[in-house]
Amino acid sequence: MNMEKTETLSYKLDVFEGPLDLLLNLIAKNKLNIYDIPIAELLEQYMAQIHEMQAADMDVASEFLEMATRLVHIKSVSLLPKKEEEAALKQELTGQLLEYQQCKEAAMRLRERFSLDGIVRAQADIPADLTYKRHHKPQELLSAYLSMLGKKKPPEPQKPEDTISKLITRRVVSVASQIVFVLRSLWKKRHVSLKELFRGKNDPSERVAAFLAVLELVKDKRLRVDGDGEDCEIKLTNGGE
Repeated sequence: MNMEKTETLSYKLDVFEGPLDLLLNLIAKNKLNIYDIPIAELLEQYMAQIHEMQAADMDVASEFLEMATRLVHIKSVSLLPKKEEEAALKQELTGQLLEYQQCKEAAMRLRERFSLDGIVRAQADIPADLTYKRHHKPQELLSAYLSMLGKKKPPEPQKPEDTISKLITRRVVSVASQIVFVLRSLWKKRHVSLKELFRGKNDPSERVAAFLAVLELVKDKRLRVDGDGEDCEIKLTNGGE
């Protein structure tokens, strides 16, 4: 059959459920004989469709590319003198196409006869849980919720100027000053717990600086930390030198 006069197809990828679906559309569009498929012409139409998909920046599924490889293989086998292998490959492809076509027709008939669009489940009669009998005002529930969080009242939203003011007025504590503090604390006792070392340090900047000081002294091998958690022991090594 002369395929040059046939109309070029322009389906989108989401129209087809798979490569067999695409092949059936090509066969029907070009009125090919499904029992004696002209592989060369079908391959030409199939590759043209794949190229259109790729040109439209569509993700072509691997199964479509595998079918293209299969068609190329059948075409290459048809060029050999012996035709037995070509006939077997074409017969296998025809069988799959016929089986897929029958499945599509059966699914369409079932869809027409048994439509599930209007099937809904009846409303279930769920008994109300009346175990808890008391009723509470919304304010009482809010107070209980805030009490659970450990707060007496909802936090007031902070204004941007308040946040900036806190950052500007926050006291700056140097790590060097806390290194001196840690070494002085250990100079006589030689060892102290982490909890005791941070006792009385309520300012966040001072606590952070003290913690960085401990890390710096451990890095320089002037301190050693034994144990875990707040009860770990901080010991002075080599006299802190």
